[in-house]
Amino acid sequence: MDCLLLSLSALRNANSVTSRLPRALLSLTVRKNIRLRISASMADDARDNKYKFYKVVLTGGPCGGKTTGQARLSTFFENLGWKVYRAPESAHIYLGGGARFSDMSKEEAFSFQENIIKTMIMVENTFFGLAEDRRQDVLLICDRGVMDGSAYLPREDWERMKAKNGWHEVDLRDNRYNQIVHMVSAASGAEAFYSLEGHETRKEGLESARKLDAITANAWVGHPYFDVVDNSTGFESKMSRMISIVCQRVGIDLGDRLALNSIKRKYLVTHIPEDFKFPHFQEFSVVHDYLVTPSRKMQARLRKRGQAGNWTFTHTIRRPEINQESVELRMPITEKDYEILLAQRDEKHHTVYKIRRCFLWHNQYFQLDIYQSPCPEKCKGLMLLETFTTLCRDAIKLPDFITIEREVTGDSSYSMFNLSLKEEFWGRRESTETPESEDD
Repeated sequence: MDCLLLSLSALRNANSVTSRLPRALLSLTVRKNIRLRISASMADDARDNKYKFYKVVLTGGPCGGKTTGQARLSTFFENLGWKVYRAPESAHIYLGGGARFSDMSKEEAFSFQENIIKTMIMVENTFFGLAEDRRQDVLLICDRGVMDGSAYLPREDWERMKAKNGWHEVDLRDNRYNQIVHMVSAASGAEAFYSLEGHETRKEGLESARKLDAITANAWVGHPYFDVVDNSTGFESKMSRMISIVCQRVGIDLGDRLALNSIKRKYLVTHIPEDFKFPHFQEFSVVHDYLVTPSRKMQARLRKRGQAGNWTFTHTIRRPEINQESVELRMPITEKDYEILLAQRDEKHHTVYKIRRCFLWHNQYFQLDIYQSPCPEKCKGLMLLETFTTLCRDAIKLPDFITIEREVTGDSSYSMFNLSLKEEFWGRRESTETPESEDD
């Protein structure tokens, strides 16, 4: 089973990205003389409408949390009603397909790196075009950006490549993206968490990872909005800091939800009013399934989440505690991968169906989960309201249009893991289970 989990992880890294790319895009590897338009206007300058188009690059060294960060950031903004696009890391298309720098001559490596950058530009420009005419706010999350490519070249080769293609660093770095977020590698400050597991193309040891982290960061120095998220806190706090940094740059005020000392508050709801009495909200259909894992101390689950028949799919693995911290890795996956992983569904758990309603109330962000049929008896009619806050219990301004019976924060009987557990296994719950994170 452990091998199956690892092979599926490798499948996602190597294949799920390429399945989404147009065939013509891949022919870029042999079209070396193509000239691509580099400059792209910033968020709203070129569009005469009220909607935002925000382009953020998540970059960093190996095992910095980019993959999980993309999934968390995507879910966060989708809950706010934004359309979110994710531009994949172009290098993985080729490296996952068997290409290796070690097999190339110096000139072949130069041309290969050039084509990786051209692929990245083409992919990003395609998403730029998709975003231009959408009548809603749009976030584009780029898994690395153009300047990351320069980090893997000697300076003289980078200068030659720029001259050959007519590229300018101000356009490539400063004008193309609104914000750069560098996720520092776990090799620098969180060594116990550094792992190569699930990354088929990653080979770096700790020292190599630190060097790659440094040169990647240096490639972006000069961008007007360049933020570094280090490992001075635990992993979950690192994710919250990253989301908070992006929200601050975009101009979204969510109160203290992402503060480092915020906690998740959960409330049992007995009645909600008609829709028109709610503030503006976004509503999603959500389906959860727990998967069989090789260890009783590990959790794995799938989430299918969507609106109007459009779905996103997420695979989450909660690993055993390291240094008294449980690490949760969340990865966006394709529908095909979702169907493959669904074959590992844990028969001790029911599938969980919810309607999730997300809204702001007095600058506090809330999620209301309304459990749907089919469901176990204990979930019939169940409604749970959740929020993250630093405020004490009496200071929280709860929605006054919702009837709340009581707070159930910390009550394990209301965790999704236990709610989904079939009755015949109720007496055999593992003591290692911990609450789910905010965007499950």
